[in-house]
Amino acid sequence: MGFSSFIAARYLTSRSKRTFISLISMMSVLGVAIGVAALVIVMSVYNGVTTEMREKILGANPHVLVSAMSPGAFDPGEGKAVTPVLDRVLSVPGVKAAAPFLYAEVLFSTPGGATGLVVRGIDPAQSVDAMPLLRNLESGTPGDLARAEGPAGMIVGKDLARRFRLRVGSRVSLMSPAGQRTTAGFVPKLKSFRVAGIFNSGMSDFDSRLAYVSLSAAQEVMGYPSGRISGIEAFVDDPYRAQDIAHAVADTLGPPFLTRNWIDMNANLFAALQLERFGMFIVLVMVILVGSFSIITSLVMLVMEKTRDIAILMSMGASASAVRRIFMMQGTIIGAVGTAIGYVLGIALALLLRKYQFIELPPDVYMMDTLPVIIDPFDLLAIGAVSMLLCFLATIYPARKAASLIPAEALRYE
Repeated sequence: MGFSSFIAARYLTSRSKRTFISLISMMSVLGVAIGVAALVIVMSVYNGVTTEMREKILGANPHVLVSAMSPGAFDPGEGKAVTPVLDRVLSVPGVKAAAPFLYAEVLFSTPGGATGLVVRGIDPAQSVDAMPLLRNLESGTPGDLARAEGPAGMIVGKDLARRFRLRVGSRVSLMSPAGQRTTAGFVPKLKSFRVAGIFNSGMSDFDSRLAYVSLSAAQEVMGYPSGRISGIEAFVDDPYRAQDIAHAVADTLGPPFLTRNWIDMNANLFAALQLERFGMFIVLVMVILVGSFSIITSLVMLVMEKTRDIAILMSMGASASAVRRIFMMQGTIIGAVGTAIGYVLGIALALLLRKYQFIELPPDVYMMDTLPVIIDPFDLLAIGAVSMLLCFLATIYPARKAASLIPAEALRYE
């Protein structure tokens, strides 16, 4: 142990009657520990929430959405059943699956009531393999969407099924604004469906306002010709490269086709989460800053009390830099102890929260019913670095004051 380290440790562990200064040092340690623990917990929760929301969005949405400026741009040519654009999208490197879809807004009607609904017509053979939401239904099977006998199948959300007391096999009706002309006048088109499955995306908007039907059934409800679609949903190997792949798809197709990716479509949501994360980080760093100010107070008072000791050390040959290091070392030790205690408290509470999930959230407001927790080692390093930096900066002024003492002046009245 070096000279400066030895003296700093002696000052910290001395059992003299410096009760008030020791109390301030303990409060400094406690302030740093509380700030670090709070940062660890909050950052872990934000990581968990962001990851959970990202997974739910990816499970219910395509990675790349291909649309067109003209309604008939996707229509298949003469004698073809599938749009040739689909093969061109699949030919782009990085695209692992693609499927046509038809978007429609209809009136959903049951014996228990009616509501507006967004219907997505899909090709079960192509969409189910790529979309996790349809591979993990709470009940029913996606294959029943294309069943030939009886009414066409429909997969509804959990909240919609709970609201209208639906289960697999229940009969429902869809009424579209695309009506048909009869002898009695213009009447809306009405088609019966059978509930083939119930999904749970974890997002209230999807679970209460979205339903899936087969592509042919959606075309029939909307009165569209066979082969008419709204666009193509593509799924890529790496969702985080969706922006680059979307640009590649747009370059391959050219006008009048347009592409959007899941990152751009949810940019506002993730930007808001990132802003909240940054704001909370700054607020909680203020807690650590309060602890570092306590370090300044305790060191200044210690310098005042140890003026005689400092003067004697300097008279015996201790340099100003050595004295400066004593008090810098002491403040750094306080910061290190506080940071270590904060790590232990924060990680322990985060692990308890992840295991027991004792904080519940209203699922109709949030995308999850409990707080997910993910402890990121990079965040831990960043929190520790910020904490130690603030504590080190807090030692500069008291250490400089101690090093600037003149031994003769300090000992004159001793």
